Amino acid sequence: MTRLSWIPLLGIATLASLSAGLPTNPENTAVPKPTWKRFSTGSDARFRGLAPVSDKIAWVSGTSGTVLRSTDGGNTWASVGPELSEADSALEFRDVEAWSADKAVILSIGEGNSSRIYVTDDGGVTWAQSFTNQEPTAFYDCIAFESAKRGMAMSDPVDGKIRLIETHDGGASWDIVDSDGMVPALEGESGFAASGTCLATTAGRWYVASGGVNPGRIFRSNDGHHWGVSDASITGGEGSGVFSVQFRDAKRGIAVGGNYSAPTGAINNAAWSKDGGVTWIPSKSFPSGYRSGSSWVPGRYNVALAVGPTGSDYTLDGGMNWHIFDNSSLDSVECVKGGTCWASGEKGAVARLVFA
Repeated sequence: MTRLSWIPLLGIATLASLSAGLPTNPENTAVPKPTWKRFSTGSDARFRGLAPVSDKIAWVSGTSGTVLRSTDGGNTWASVGPELSEADSALEFRDVEAWSADKAVILSIGEGNSSRIYVTDDGGVTWAQSFTNQEPTAFYDCIAFESAKRGMAMSDPVDGKIRLIETHDGGASWDIVDSDGMVPALEGESGFAASGTCLATTAGRWYVASGGVNPGRIFRSNDGHHWGVSDASITGGEGSGVFSVQFRDAKRGIAVGGNYSAPTGAINNAAWSKDGGVTWIPSKSFPSGYRSGSSWVPGRYNVALAVGPTGSDYTLDGGMNWHIFDNSSLDSVECVKGGTCWASGEKGAVARLVFA
């Protein structure tokens, strides 16, 4: 999958009130199901990179070197990507991180020097190429930031271990993390550049999701330099495993995935943790298909979303049970403070979540 070419004002106060009681069958209540409000972006790119800043500001990135930004809640979108040569015009920006309408960092994926990082401080008027991969066997999948200054990017294994680089200046420069503290990868193990959430950070802790092995695994670290790993109870193998990991706090996490070649598979494709990722418990009811992205809803305790090519699901109990509410294709989802959730995907798709 790493080599595969491949929102919304939540009226979620109602869901929040339900989540306090943790119902496991919300379909039998009078609560209306959420629906995605879709926007026209004027692009047919596939947007796997997604970085909402607020209910007004959001960035997306994707195929054909495309980067868009909205500052009016998704109603209009401006093309703000770096100027690329003809040879580089096919770069795929699979991940983007943003802090404002001006500051953003984007990651392009691919073998060799196709894996790059660019940074802008002026809303995309200019971009600086701050990292170019020089390792022939590296393939970068995701980036994540714990603050506006410190971030990391992860690559598929190099010399038998997941490769990490880090920045302490907001992406302006990057250094390779010493691999001595990383546990060895298994044969065939890799990450998935599917939604920008195969690398995550919360409460000073770091997590890496992997697949290609059965079951999929999740690496964890308290500092980004010393790592442990656990089986995630999500079925893995070629093209399958854990595609997205997200933590609400230092203890509670969710993981989703599956097999992208069998997108309707709805067994053993999600798990949850209550001990910081040391152990993972299979969901009782799973998302209704392979899911590439996930996000907690800030301030809503046990509410989270998951998306994939066959639909979108929500959980009210921290990942124990999932409930489908939409069957359209989306790749990435991210929620921001204030209860706004955005999603993006193929054919220029961008959406926000609202109640019918």
